[in-house]
Amino acid sequence: MKYSFITQHKNTFPVRLMCQVLGVDRSCYYHYRRQMDTRPPDPEHEEMLEWVQRVDDASDHTYGSRRMKRALNCLGYPVSRNKARNLMREAGVQVRHRKKFKVTTNSNHKQPVYDNLLQRHLMCPSLIRSTQRM
Repeated sequence: MKYSFITQHKNTFPVRLMCQVLGVDRSCYYHYRRQMDTRPPDPEHEEMLEWVQRVDDASDHTYGSRRMKRALNCLGYPVSRNKARNLMREAGVQVRHRKKFKVTTNSNHKQPVYDNLLQRHLMCPSLIRSTQRM
């Protein structure tokens, strides 16, 4: 994460200064750069990233790393939970947590129920017709 930041901003700030501020050795940064330049692109990794995005879209963004690991294993990619988590992070996939439904109406109370002063009968006329035909 820090190394990619340094790579993105190396034309703006000196590498030595950014390494010092981020608490990274310059030799480690250059080792990272050398490793990234020599590593050939992995088609299987790209395919797994694509599957992670597909599974995330199909699940409506509800799959975490555990379920994503299970889904990838079923698709024939034997990955660990940490690998699934890293793939999700690299693909930009995050879980959207759903709020639990909370009931806010309490009908069992001792408070007085007020009269209907407006005398409105809120019923749909089409509902009344359809129930009379039955």
